[in-house]
Amino acid sequence: MNDLDALLALLTPEGRALLDEVRDTDPARELAVATRLRRTHPAELVSAALGQARLRQRAVAKVGAEDAGRMFFTPNGVEQSTRASVAAYRAERMSALGVTSVADLCCGIGGDAIALARAGIRVLAVDRDPATAAAARANAGALGLDGLIEVREADVTEVDTGGYDAVFVDPARRGGRGRIFDPEAYSPPLSWAVGAARTAPRAAALKVAPGIPHEAVPDGAEAEWISDGGDVKEAVLWFGTAPGAVRATLLPGPRTLLGTGLPDPEVRTPGRYLYEPDGAVIRAHLVAEVAEQVGGGLLDATIAYVTADELLPTPYATAYEITDRMPFNVKKLKALLRERRVGNLTVKKRGSAVEPEELRRKVKPQGPNAATVFMTRVAGAPTMLIGHPVGRP
Repeated sequence: MNDLDALLALLTPEGRALLDEVRDTDPARELAVATRLRRTHPAELVSAALGQARLRQRAVAKVGAEDAGRMFFTPNGVEQSTRASVAAYRAERMSALGVTSVADLCCGIGGDAIALARAGIRVLAVDRDPATAAAARANAGALGLDGLIEVREADVTEVDTGGYDAVFVDPARRGGRGRIFDPEAYSPPLSWAVGAARTAPRAAALKVAPGIPHEAVPDGAEAEWISDGGDVKEAVLWFGTAPGAVRATLLPGPRTLLGTGLPDPEVRTPGRYLYEPDGAVIRAHLVAEVAEQVGGGLLDATIAYVTADELLPTPYATAYEITDRMPFNVKKLKALLRERRVGNLTVKKRGSAVEPEELRRKVKPQGPNAATVFMTRVAGAPTMLIGHPVGRP
């Protein structure tokens, strides 16, 4: 049974009842449950229900337990869908821009369409894959949003978006060999998406990989990098907002750091504190803005660690108090950790070829205390900095 047939079977009364029955199935008991249910239900339907239950369990981390328990997913849909917090933030930005209708192109299973509809925005959700479009349609109905979401199975390049205030495009960035890094190899290509964005009457947003080169950002676009809970999730190219602006947005919050065009910070000797900028700040090339906030400089011209003498908390970086500094030497580090009775060791690296797990195996941390070791470079020299997050022992 393919993805579309499985989904259509689960939308029948028998399929929905079976889904309710297997909702909380423990993976360890799945075989026993399947054997029992196949006595009274078609084997393919039982497999589809159990498979959907697994997908819903995986989706909880992205969309929350309440929505995950009602929505329908495809395997690719779970992997590629937008995290609900990120989709809600983007929908709020659209609403603040005065957008009342959006053509959501490459809508996937409907995560962004759902967030837009919950913000009161009318949505045309388009995807060319039959199973994906069916899942988006089922999700709109399951969440009571089908009055605001129209789902269309079509090639997005052939859809007329003229009747909508805004366009949102989320091109496919995975192929048969994994992730696609060339924006022109997206499906559809970034150049097509930019062309569609420029025709939108009020605003447009293009979701791209967070590793997109800054030189690939189109003229007139605002580039925004978004992290959620410290993990970089995506980059978005906005049109109709602030041409040429660069921003890093941190969720929850949101907290947004705007680029001001500062030059690279100067390299200076290590101070008492080390600041580790959020990944979105680093991707947005806004480390200089963080350095200015905390009155600091760089440990090394090529490393995104900021050092300062004073503690000036910022939401855009995690602060650590540095207690020790030494040239890279595993034996000396091991002796220091033994002396300090450090068993809970966090290892961070930038500019070092040594892998954190390799270092942990070599130093064999033991004891009741905690510490963080940074393997990095200071003015080009391999260095270890030992400390702890501010406010923690």
